[in-house]
Amino acid sequence: MATSRPSFEADGYVGQLWRVPLTGHGHPRRLTRGQSDSSPSFSPDGRLIGFLRPDADGKPQLHVVEASGGEPLKLTDQKLGVSEFAFSPDSRSLAFIARVPDDGRYGTLEGVAANQEDPRHITGVKFRMNGVGYTTDKRQHVFLVHLPDLDAEPPVKPVGRVAKQLADAAKGKEPAPSTLVPHATQLTAGDYDASGVTFSADGRHLLFASARHATRDRDLVTDIYELPLAGGEPIWITPGTPLSLGHPVVSGGTLYALGDDVSETGRAFVGALTGVFTVAEGRATRLTDAEASSVLDLAPGENGTALAVVNVEGSGVVHRLRADGGDDELPAPGSVLEVAEIPGTPDVAVILADETSEGEVVRLGPLGDATVITDFSRRLREETSPVRPQELRSTSDDGYQVQGWVFVPEGEGPHPVLLTIHGGPAASYGPAWFDEAQVYVSAGYAVVMCNPRGADGYGAAHVKAIQRNFGDRDMADILGFLDHAVVSVPGLDGSRVGIMGGSYGGYMTAWIIAHDHRWAGAIVERGFLDPWGFVGASDIGWFFPQEYNGTDKAAIDAQSPMLLTDRVTTPTLVLHSEQDLRCPLSQALQYYTQLKLGGVESELLVFPGETHELSRSGTPWHRRQRFEAILDWWKRYLPVEG
Repeated sequence: MATSRPSFEADGYVGQLWRVPLTGHGHPRRLTRGQSDSSPSFSPDGRLIGFLRPDADGKPQLHVVEASGGEPLKLTDQKLGVSEFAFSPDSRSLAFIARVPDDGRYGTLEGVAANQEDPRHITGVKFRMNGVGYTTDKRQHVFLVHLPDLDAEPPVKPVGRVAKQLADAAKGKEPAPSTLVPHATQLTAGDYDASGVTFSADGRHLLFASARHATRDRDLVTDIYELPLAGGEPIWITPGTPLSLGHPVVSGGTLYALGDDVSETGRAFVGALTGVFTVAEGRATRLTDAEASSVLDLAPGENGTALAVVNVEGSGVVHRLRADGGDDELPAPGSVLEVAEIPGTPDVAVILADETSEGEVVRLGPLGDATVITDFSRRLREETSPVRPQELRSTSDDGYQVQGWVFVPEGEGPHPVLLTIHGGPAASYGPAWFDEAQVYVSAGYAVVMCNPRGADGYGAAHVKAIQRNFGDRDMADILGFLDHAVVSVPGLDGSRVGIMGGSYGGYMTAWIIAHDHRWAGAIVERGFLDPWGFVGASDIGWFFPQEYNGTDKAAIDAQSPMLLTDRVTTPTLVLHSEQDLRCPLSQALQYYTQLKLGGVESELLVFPGETHELSRSGTPWHRRQRFEAILDWWKRYLPVEG
């Protein structure tokens, strides 16, 4: 397994690989000592572990190390790094995915900086991605690398006379490939992306997800392709299916994949719950309920089964799926984040989070018996004294039931209340460890959060309930839950309340403060604030507002918080990241300026170099400064007495 933690010293995330015994004998042992080792995977013969480690430029490169320990061997030197990989069934080769920069871009031409590159000629609507930037000039492709003899003497970098001889011999020729890593063969090419690469059971083919159909620039459809290693072009094995398929997994000869049914338009993603499919004879057959459950993760199981992590009311639950439609739930005492088979046993290994842990290795039996193997969160518990949330269910004004949680600080109170709203909207809160809530409750605030209509984990109808009508049933659910929490949970001061949220939660915060004025203050973070302004500015602007808010101008305007700033009286802090391509910075700049011109007490805080993921994976110092700014805002507008 890999661990990761934020480090202020490195202003990044540090972590290594650990070997964790599942038999009850021995203790976890640190296997590697890189600064940020991640994505470990055992070779099928159990002899090796593949993993990713950043190079000197911070680009993740593929390495292998013997499972018993030792010095890792670097296998790749890709200009933009490696994103994922898979071992062949005979453990002799690895397939991997890497972005391939166009000639002259991203440092491929010495002396040409980013601001000196040729102009980009764009002809489609899919050309940028949050956290990645431009995509059409660095497509993701499939590579194959054969493992060298790990017992052989490692290569050395030529210096001095030999280096000069090699340089003289290379003059006027194409640059020779590096001799420090094995040669990797690029297997796919063209104006397409590949992802989710894995080997077929017999090792003669590679399987991956890609969008190569004629209308790929205007829909969300992706398919599974099969690439013969003996040579030839990728074979389209799921033609004509209106599905967004990915993450292929081979188990006992059965091919499973995750997918969403995006209908004949290819864009109907709202309420299209991610499910598990089997792929055979050109058909994809759904195994999980399209109306009830959304799948978060998929892994191969024993005897041709698949292991799926399903979102149930904000918690991950493991299911063992069979190709014939059989489905067995493996209950767990917490929320499962990842799952893997333990060969030769009916048990599985999971990463399990609960109210006081960000994730531990747990051995889980078929009847729910659980053995906790690690305790990486011990220091967190000892130094922060995390608060366990209270689960609560409220009834909205139309009788609809809404689930949520309340964190209450120590002491009798009454405590000021922070209403927090999640993004998505098809995301969800859950009872497991949540750093945001723990920071605010430790500062003396009661934290109220819920999963209103629009959230994931409660079925397709729950997700679709707000389509074409943002701000109606979702606002009723959120405010109804807050009102219920204030009267039913001791220690909450309903007369001193603040509101905050990010992304869709930023939308709802801006929407609510234009309709309800009870708030001492508000924080609108990385907000989706203007559906019209989203088109062409956001990486998902070509389909997201059209599917969620519609295409009728009057209806869209009726769902726009940007047009309601004249109704806002609540002091508002607007938080945003400079490199956010999901909810572009322009949304925040316009919203803040409108508030300021309208005389609202408002401030703007912009984080350079960060993306839409600041609160989850931004640099540690920026994440800390974000929390400091939030707590400072509440200290001024919603102080904790005493």
